[in-house]
Amino acid sequence: MSAVTGGPVPQRSDDPDRDEADADPVEIAREIALRRLEQRDYSRGELSEYLVRRRGCDQGVADELLDRLEAVGLVDDRRFALAWAQSRRRSRKLSLSAIARELQAKRVSAEIIAETLSASDQDGEAETALALARSKARAMRGLDRPIAYRRLAAALARRGYAPSVSFDAVDRALAELDD
Repeated sequence: MSAVTGGPVPQRSDDPDRDEADADPVEIAREIALRRLEQRDYSRGELSEYLVRRRGCDQGVADELLDRLEAVGLVDDRRFALAWAQSRRRSRKLSLSAIARELQAKRVSAEIIAETLSASDQDGEAETALALARSKARAMRGLDRPIAYRRLAAALARRGYAPSVSFDAVDRALAELDD
């Protein structure tokens, strides 16, 4: 007899499926989320979507768990967004607008995206575009200038840079290459 409930003491079986069926849904979701968070940081929206859509958790259970994880600092959308933006700027040389689209896809709130992008160096946008244009221009030394210009501008556009930023960066990179 259980001293807490007055009923029989629950016994663990050798059948893992039975144990999972008897287990607390919040505890199961917690284990799933913690395994996921061991790999990398996730936004609250990403984890919620994963738990509900891919792992079949109830939305209420997922929300309760995510509230707990936020309270202890394991899930923090501001920290996630800032780290994501810094990483994407450094490794892929993405524009702020491209990073904003990626953060939206990661289900980060518009408010946090705006905070993150305003914290990012706006002047750094032109410098990042120029660094990318310089690195790509070196590989285009033997091409005619109009072809190199078009290819560089397209490469910057694919990374989300505004046309004015792209054209300025391409002009400067090709001018430096000619010197």
